[in-house]
Amino acid sequence: MISTNQFKNGMAIKLDGTLFFIVDFQHVKPGKGGAFVRTKLKNVKTGAVIDRTFRAGEKFEQAILDKRQMQFLYSDGDSYNFMDNETYNQITLSKEQLGDVMKYVKENDNIAILLYEDQPINVEPEIFVELKVTETDPGLKGDTSSGGNKPATLETGAVVHVPLFIQIGDVIKVDTRTNTYITRV
Repeated sequence: MISTNQFKNGMAIKLDGTLFFIVDFQHVKPGKGGAFVRTKLKNVKTGAVIDRTFRAGEKFEQAILDKRQMQFLYSDGDSYNFMDNETYNQITLSKEQLGDVMKYVKENDNIAILLYEDQPINVEPEIFVELKVTETDPGLKGDTSSGGNKPATLETGAVVHVPLFIQIGDVIKVDTRTNTYITRV
């Protein structure tokens, strides 16, 4: 059990039998009355974000999450197969469970999967990935990094805006949190 005084962003708690991530919280001590905690909670299953207010010192069950590094093996249409790097057990996740994460993951790449009671609940790709450009408009002589941007399709199917000098076959570094070009590798 944890108290509202121990809240941290990203922590998982169980509330009314449902698992939530704490997106944001704020302790408030008004001049009159007791202190309270305002929170934004993200439902793990639905992804919905709700606002809840709790009395200071209220207790909750903390959800213990297991973060495992798993290797992406292959895709079967709408499902993706992963192997645990330690136990070599394999799990299959659907497109709905993964969301847009797979647009940054190639076969044999490692990915962090959060498990709660041995059930996958969230997937975290690497923050920076290096991917090859497979399709983009050709660059022209004189194109510079400050000249503008153009869309580029990467080997995983993701589309990122890149500077005009990037060519087909270039390997670029992408920030997966913001879907932005960082640098050419």
